[in-house]
Amino acid sequence: MCGRYALFRWNPAFAALPGFPADQQAQWNISPNDSVLMLRAGVDGQRELARARWGLTPPWLTDLSRTPAHARAETVAEQPMFRQALRERRCLLPANGFYEWRGTTRKRPYWLTPGEGSTLFFAAIWEAYPVQEQVWLSTAVITQAAASQRRPLILDAAGQEVWLNPETPLHALQALLASEPAALRERVLANLVNDPKLNGPECLTPG
Repeated sequence: MCGRYALFRWNPAFAALPGFPADQQAQWNISPNDSVLMLRAGVDGQRELARARWGLTPPWLTDLSRTPAHARAETVAEQPMFRQALRERRCLLPANGFYEWRGTTRKRPYWLTPGEGSTLFFAAIWEAYPVQEQVWLSTAVITQAAASQRRPLILDAAGQEVWLNPETPLHALQALLASEPAALRERVLANLVNDPKLNGPECLTPG
């Protein structure tokens, strides 16, 4: 399961998108409940960035301890928590890679990425939760079954266009949800990244 990921590098075109925060900092160890960048289609259909909390919070939710960070690709279209967001509020979460822990007695962290320096995009959904006179955005990553454990659904450029298009029919979304897992490179890391409070390049110290 992708419990943590990182976004520490982006290109000038990405930074020029509407909504890119002027104070955006590198995030080496993003965890559920953290503030993350999400990419979505704006009211004019153009791509825009916004900050959201990683942990989906629909406006009807009363138990705020139940804010899932992940939604399964196989069931997202049917689950009451997710199905409306899938149809109407889709987004992408940019990342440079994500962390995965493997092992039985002593789990080791791994770094997974399509290539060092690459930017990838996780399929995700978002919600808006009103609090007093403000609206808070939240998001959940779509995950799919992979070789060892569940991983984020990573979309290529064509898939990103389909995902963000508000006119995309459900059957086309379901085809994306059933797509093959992306090919990734991986390397084992030192245990420094095990500390969720650590936020720096030392997270990627080789093991």
